[in-house]
Amino acid sequence: MKVTVIGGGSTYTPELVNGFIERVGTFPLSELSLMDIDRERLDIVGGFARRMVAENDDPFKLSLSLDQGEALSGADYVITQLRVGQMPARRNDEYLGQRHGLVGQETTGVGGMAKALRTIPVILDIAREMHEVSAPGAWLANFTNPSGLVTQALSKYVPEVNSVGVCNVAINTKLTLLEAYRTVSGKAVAPENVELNTLGLNHLSWHRGLVVNGVDVWQDAMQGMMDVLKKEEKPEWDIATLEALGMIPNYYLRYYYYTDQVLQEQTHWPPSRAEEVIEIEKDLLREYADPALTAPPEDLMLRGGAYYSTVATQLLNAIHNDLGEVHVVNTVNNGAVKGWPDDWVLELPARVNRKGIQALPAEPLPPACFGLLAAVKSYELLTADAAVSGDRQKAYQALLVHPLGPRANKISEVLEDLLETNRQYLPRFFGGK
Repeated sequence: MKVTVIGGGSTYTPELVNGFIERVGTFPLSELSLMDIDRERLDIVGGFARRMVAENDDPFKLSLSLDQGEALSGADYVITQLRVGQMPARRNDEYLGQRHGLVGQETTGVGGMAKALRTIPVILDIAREMHEVSAPGAWLANFTNPSGLVTQALSKYVPEVNSVGVCNVAINTKLTLLEAYRTVSGKAVAPENVELNTLGLNHLSWHRGLVVNGVDVWQDAMQGMMDVLKKEEKPEWDIATLEALGMIPNYYLRYYYYTDQVLQEQTHWPPSRAEEVIEIEKDLLREYADPALTAPPEDLMLRGGAYYSTVATQLLNAIHNDLGEVHVVNTVNNGAVKGWPDDWVLELPARVNRKGIQALPAEPLPPACFGLLAAVKSYELLTADAAVSGDRQKAYQALLVHPLGPRANKISEVLEDLLETNRQYLPRFFGGK
């Protein structure tokens, strides 16, 4: 069995390698291929990964490649964790928002749109190469942000490839809610015995149920969360909002619910989050280059993306071993939420087995949530089409409908700035291919 990681020079990769090492007993990996276009990063991260594998008695071959076709050839599973334009592009996304008085963030708002426009054509090309040349029948698990929007584009433009979007927010939320439940009930529960009921879009979802050993303990979990928030000097959510919803919002909803607060925080940049991560990655790469290092350093947790390896490797393991586990993923609705379009990619619990990924039936969200979700989904659909076609009118419409976008009379100015800032990565908007 071969697994290929596109973006193998990422600082996330050692955690992913560790995940495969931990699952060699159930997931018989024979080759892990790390591919990247950045030779220096690939050499550092790949060298560290090889030492990790050697330290664990070489349970599988680890190969490094700068050639995408070579890396994809014969793959059974492909993981995409790339960043078009690398960290400088993320920094540009953040400051694009800031200089126009908008939220500057890499997965939502104008920054998220810029990232999506750069990323979607690249991921679609990978999927087409998989299907047509290198790895027909392989699964593509996309971790690249904005994960849900990218998966939406994959489902529309390359539907012949089995694809799924993965994110670590759900597993982190599950662990947080389990701790809240423990404080109320006095019961400690292993995460594998727990299912999280969540629904929405990637980075725009609401958590509304926690099932422990078959019993819904949501009220206790909510009470535990309320108790924690009441003790905090600056709580993440105000209690009235949670009481009104009866749900816990995804962390990224703070950009919508508390926009003024976020904009105020941006006035203190630098450093933006991208600039913080640039420094964190410098330190991580320095550690990775140490020939004595054979296990992921603790500093990796500062990078963000905690438990990504758990999410990714558990998902592939569930497919390969036909486990029928329930995972929170980004996948097509296909009738799971009645009354919502079948072709919408949603983030929700799904059954995972050898047949694929089947979204589980779910009650629609209430109007207090659905209105926002529908607006953002309209933005996603327009952005996916704009990324593929280079259609500036579609891009304009996407900004017009996005709740965090500029006012209508400012859209042309913001869009022109977005496109010019990313010109080298967006040839389709400038007459290229």
